[in-house]
Amino acid sequence: MQSVHKTVLLMETIEALQLKPGMIVVDATLGGGGHSLEVLKKIGKTGKLIAFDRDIDAIDRFKKRIEVGSAEVHDENIKLFHDNYSALKDRLTSIDIFSVDAILADLGISSDQLVDEKRGISFQGDSPLDMRMDMTKGITAAEIVNTYDEQDLIRVLKEFGDEKYASSIVRNIIAERSIKPFSYTAELVEIIERSVPGMYKRKKIHPATKTFQALRIEVNKELEALSSFLSQAVEILKTNGRLAIITFHSGEDALVKWTLRENARGCICPPEFPVCRCQQKPIVELITRKPIVPSENEVLSNPRARSAKLRVAERV
Repeated sequence: MQSVHKTVLLMETIEALQLKPGMIVVDATLGGGGHSLEVLKKIGKTGKLIAFDRDIDAIDRFKKRIEVGSAEVHDENIKLFHDNYSALKDRLTSIDIFSVDAILADLGISSDQLVDEKRGISFQGDSPLDMRMDMTKGITAAEIVNTYDEQDLIRVLKEFGDEKYASSIVRNIIAERSIKPFSYTAELVEIIERSVPGMYKRKKIHPATKTFQALRIEVNKELEALSSFLSQAVEILKTNGRLAIITFHSGEDALVKWTLRENARGCICPPEFPVCRCQQKPIVELITRKPIVPSENEVLSNPRARSAKLRVAERV
């Protein structure tokens, strides 16, 4: 199946990375491959692209795209890892790469995954309640919904979905699962719709949006993986190397913003100290004090881009 994914903030990201021929570049979230294809154009025959994705289907689709679309791409130019980007350093070390010129990560869910009926990431239709990016391992959304206790489920919905009706939704989930375990997305959507007020159902955003987002983040341990990835990414960048991260969720963006700012800090001594004693130096420089967001035209052509934020830092 061909990719239906539209790459978000494509040229803004590529420009921000300041790519040149011969560079070693990591695309930590291959997805539909849009960013990676542009990277390959910039780094040329002498460059190397290392790409990660937990979804083996994404890797297979990208292989087909480069086989069909580019006579310039050679096997030695590309290394594809079916793995979480939290394995960044270990995987690079396995191919004798210890530092890189640029790293990018697009944390959005691929449209290919949203329309993939076997995953159950979307609340539209009726699919198995799975939500795993890597369908070869890990806990499913059904297992979470059917086994987490009340307080843990409420925490997930509030922390990762900012769901104001979390308590009501969870109360009804627990009542329903005592009769019959949840197996399909439509069963969960029905409970959510029964658990929220009528005015909530009439909003632009579907009432199941936040619950499904929260469950997906919990299933895939997305914030934990992101935290691990960010610390490794900053460490392996060469001097003047750039890191570009696109987020779509407030929790992700807050974590990226905080991590980059912490690494951009210099002295952390108390203000009353006459001279610096900590000797702490900035590790990165913030290139974007405020995030880059999609243009109006991009949002019109791709509504899923509306919440995207691009933050960029450079290793010093």
